[in-house]
Amino acid sequence: MTHAIRIHETGGPEKLIWEDIPLPSPKPGEALVRHKAVGLNFIDVYFRTGLYKAPSLPAIIGMEGSGIVEAVGEGVTEVAVGDRVAYATAPIGAYAEARCIKADRLVKMPDGIGFEQAAAMMLQGMTAAFLIKKCYPVQSGQTVLVHAAAGGVGLIMCQWLKHLGCTVIGVVGTEEKATLAKAHGASHALLTTDDVPARVKEITGGAMLPVVFDSVGRDSFNVSLDCLAPFGMLVSYGNASGPVAVPDLGILAAKGSLFLTRPTLATYTAKREDLIARANDLFEVVGSGVVQIRVNQTFALKDASDAHRALEARQTTGSTVLLP
Repeated sequence: MTHAIRIHETGGPEKLIWEDIPLPSPKPGEALVRHKAVGLNFIDVYFRTGLYKAPSLPAIIGMEGSGIVEAVGEGVTEVAVGDRVAYATAPIGAYAEARCIKADRLVKMPDGIGFEQAAAMMLQGMTAAFLIKKCYPVQSGQTVLVHAAAGGVGLIMCQWLKHLGCTVIGVVGTEEKATLAKAHGASHALLTTDDVPARVKEITGGAMLPVVFDSVGRDSFNVSLDCLAPFGMLVSYGNASGPVAVPDLGILAAKGSLFLTRPTLATYTAKREDLIARANDLFEVVGSGVVQIRVNQTFALKDASDAHRALEARQTTGSTVLLP
C-alpha cells in the first residue's frame, strides 16, 4: 500500500482526502516513480473544483512531481531504475507518494537540480519556456506585460524575459509583490488597482505592447486587450480569477486587429522532442543562474488542503511544493 490525496467529489479544499491506496505496478511503456516532491499549481485547483474535469472519480489530482524510478514496464527505454526524474505534462495523479506514469513523459534531472527545485519548476518553468519561445517568440528590445508577476510562472518569466533583453511590466496585487517582481527583473510593477492601460501608454510613450501574458483570466481580460498595440497578441494561459467567457470576436477588430490565443503546455510538449527541448531550455537558464527558482512555501502532501487554501487566497509567492 501507499498513500495519496484523492477527491471523491469536486468542491473546496476540504474535498482533498489523504487515503491508503494500492501501490501500482507499471504497465508496458510506464515507470513507477517514488515521489520526493510534488508541485502545487493553480491547475490543481481547477481539477479540484471541477472547472477542469477529471477522467473519473475518485481521482488523484496534481500535474507535477520529481522522484526516483523504482520500476519500469516492458519496452521502456527512456528511463531506468534509479534515475532521478521529473515531469509536468502527464495526466493528473501527482498527489501521491508513488505513481505509475508513461515513461516518455519523464525527463531525467541534471546533476545540481534538487527534487524540491525540480518539482517547483517543471510545470511553471516549461510553461514560461513555451510561452516566450514558441507561443510568442519575444525579441530583445520589446516591452511586454506579465500578469501575476509575483507568482510562480510570473517570477520565472520576469527573470527570463529580462535576460532576453525585454523590458518587463509586471502587474501584481500588493506593494509587497511589486517589490518582489522588481527584484526578479520587472522594470515596472503596476498594481491591479491602477489604471493599467493608462500606465502602459505612459511607459511606452503611446506605442502600447506587442504581447500580454495573462494567467488571471476573467478579471484582467479586457485590461489586457487595452494594453495591446495594433496586431498585438493576448496570450491567455490561466483562469486564476475565473474563466473568460467567449468574447465577441469583433472586439479584436475594434481594438486593432488583435490576436488571441489560449495555449496549453500539453499541446506544446505533446511530442517528446518538444518536451525535451523545453525542459533543456529550462535546465539551461536555471543551471546558469539566469533564473532563480524560489520555493517560498512547503507543505506536507497530507496537508494539501491547507496549501490550496493559501494558494487561492493569494497568500503564496514564487513556488510551493508538497512533500510526501
